[in-house]
Amino acid sequence: MVFGLLVRGGLVAGAVYYTRKAGVWGNTEQTDKLYNDVKGQLSPYVQQAKNKLPFELPQLPKVGEMRFLAKHYYNEGVKNSFRFVHMLPCYAGRGLKKLKDTFEDFAKSPAIAASEHQQHAQQAAK
Repeated sequence: MVFGLLVRGGLVAGAVYYTRKAGVWGNTEQTDKLYNDVKGQLSPYVQQAKNKLPFELPQLPKVGEMRFLAKHYYNEGVKNSFRFVHMLPCYAGRGLKKLKDTFEDFAKSPAIAASEHQQHAQQAAK
């Protein structure tokens, strides 16, 4: 568990370091330059794929569209993260109740559990 956490933390730290060094987190000009560089490097491969595929590939999005999409999905991610944190006490309460009920069921002897099950079935039939 701890090893997995360290590995995931290392991967996240490495990704942040690499993207920062590449210019993703820099100012607008750095990000535009990075986008145009990546687009230029991918163009020959996209052209090869276009020649081999039997259908038309769409154009890569423009810089303005990329900015809009990045902002939109970032904002959606932030909203959903806060929504999850807001609902976390409810989720934890449900989980703990379910866990408590499960342990109580395991703690009962099979004879008691069977008789209680029969009583519930009889009450439901009424």
